Amino acid sequence: MFKGNIEINLDFFRIKPPSLIGVDISSLSVKMVELSQVNKNQAYRIERYVIETMPPDAMQDGGIVNMDAVSECLRRCWKRMGTRQKNVALALPSTDVITKRIVVPAGQREDDLAFQVENEASQYIPFPLDEVDLDFQVIRSVPDNPEEVEVLIAASRKEKVEDRVAAALAAELKAVVMDAEPYAAQAAFELMLQQLPGAGKDQIVALVDIGATVMKVNVLLNGESLYTRDQPFGGNQLTQEIHNQFNLSLEESEHAKRGGNLPENYQADVLQPFCETLAIEVMRAIQFFYTSTQYTEVNYIFIAGGCAVIPGLDAIISSRTQVSTLIVNPFANMEQAGRISSRQLNIDAPALLIACGLALRSFDPS
Repeated sequence: MFKGNIEINLDFFRIKPPSLIGVDISSLSVKMVELSQVNKNQAYRIERYVIETMPPDAMQDGGIVNMDAVSECLRRCWKRMGTRQKNVALALPSTDVITKRIVVPAGQREDDLAFQVENEASQYIPFPLDEVDLDFQVIRSVPDNPEEVEVLIAASRKEKVEDRVAAALAAELKAVVMDAEPYAAQAAFELMLQQLPGAGKDQIVALVDIGATVMKVNVLLNGESLYTRDQPFGGNQLTQEIHNQFNLSLEESEHAKRGGNLPENYQADVLQPFCETLAIEVMRAIQFFYTSTQYTEVNYIFIAGGCAVIPGLDAIISSRTQVSTLIVNPFANMEQAGRISSRQLNIDAPALLIACGLALRSFDPS
């Protein structure tokens, strides 16, 4: 818990009471999602969402380097949302979060468990504990040993948390939850499992989030992460190629990429080679998964992020990897407020995965 004017629980795991706006601060944009719950059966409704472009120098390697630019973008984004809600859930990139699984005796009181976790954490966290925010969650009983439980520890440097909280505060928003991006993405992705045969049970699924600068891979089995990897490849490479090929500034290239107003040879000379290279990067990530674990098969690939809606990219990835590839849409089975365009939401949905997962922190699934 922070002291003074900023108060937030660094809570990577526990669900908080309603109501929150999910806020994803990425390298080039801020995304906000607000959900409501239609009934007690956990049917959700998307009420509002906004994507607001941010200056390219505002973020670097997942960290805030221009606080004024980020807070101003948050302010504009919230204003466009048209909501009165000011409580927000934020997330840290995986590079700023240290996680470790430990085994401890079962049946401990919360205070005793917290004390033991802190002692264990000091062995794995390369910073003094007074410089980090720490959280933990009991995951499950240890197989074949009911007297022990597996506990997941998550920790981050206080300064990383404080930067995001301060940006929200400067935009007159209140950060109530601080999550980690992989957990938020996974929470939203689980809404989609019903699309798979048997609701995805015993199926190995690779969730590939292709952002502007980083491709984040999370391989999942029955709700547990088997493997994660970040690869330095993303949509900025496409922007750079447009800049090189058509003599446009980087800003003009980004705008043209989004607007689609490019010369006829763009498809063959720029977009297609980019998609092929991206598919190779996904294939490499899958191969790294095979060589790093005992698993030799991936059943499905789901692609998310701004690049996911490039026409035909899913087919190219599927052809390269020989794995069925689908595009993420966590809102596919949700009701939509009348103010939302279904067509535009389908385009934007893959980029809203983390923001959706953060918005879900408003609801208690029990």
